[in-house]
Amino acid sequence: MSVLLFTCILLIGAIAAGLVGALTGLGGGVVLIPLLTLIFDVDIRYAIGCALVSSIATSSGSAAAYIREGITNIRIGMFLEIATTTGAIIGALIAVYMPTNIVAVIFGLVLLFSALMALRKKNEEADTVERSTLARALKLNGTYTSPTGAVDYKVQRVMGGYSLMTLAGIISGLLGIGSGALKVLAMDTVMRIPFKVSTTTSNFMIGVTAAASAVVYLQRGYIDPDLAMPVVIGVLIGAFAGSKILVRADVKKLRLLFSIVIGFLALEMIYNGLTGKL
Repeated sequence: MSVLLFTCILLIGAIAAGLVGALTGLGGGVVLIPLLTLIFDVDIRYAIGCALVSSIATSSGSAAAYIREGITNIRIGMFLEIATTTGAIIGALIAVYMPTNIVAVIFGLVLLFSALMALRKKNEEADTVERSTLARALKLNGTYTSPTGAVDYKVQRVMGGYSLMTLAGIISGLLGIGSGALKVLAMDTVMRIPFKVSTTTSNFMIGVTAAASAVVYLQRGYIDPDLAMPVVIGVLIGAFAGSKILVRADVKKLRLLFSIVIGFLALEMIYNGLTGKL
């Protein structure tokens, strides 16, 4: 395969990764890592390093648009980043010493979970009853704009969400994905934050989490600039497009399609990990 063809295919895959990351809050790595390992036969550690760079680009590309729209809760994002950043460093340190086939199996299982999470019923309703004194003390309750006007919501079970965020950070550092499924689960189900706010806040957080674990991969030499350059360009294009679609359109059918694709990739990763092909 020529360098030009390789770069073009990788660019198209990166655009798809950025689109998925922006629409679902899962992070672009769920598409990018299987693309690199299964199609291009790239070592999974280098694929993870590249995916971390793409996650930073995804977050940068879509977070700015969501903040302008008034959806992202920056205070929640910054508070929960303490948990995810700590977990990301721990996960990255584990990953560089773990056998690649085990990493592939774990990655596949997490992808299956992510696909199921993308299909579940979302918490679209705002919880307006204030029950958490910690949320009030930290000023985490907020407001987001909708077609019908401003919507107020109250945050619940802050420490439960914080604990789940720590686990999300470990998985992010271990696998090089944004762990958006766990982040959205923590904010949507545990903390009772409306889905649009949890998705956009997850996108805002992913870049910081990825940057923390990327330092470890960079020190170990697992970030290849030749792979990262077309990935960053493609992911930024996909992230900007996805952020526009999420704000203005119903993306349920797209999420169903993405879940089917992600589920297939997950099974392929598990099979290759169990048979020692990765």
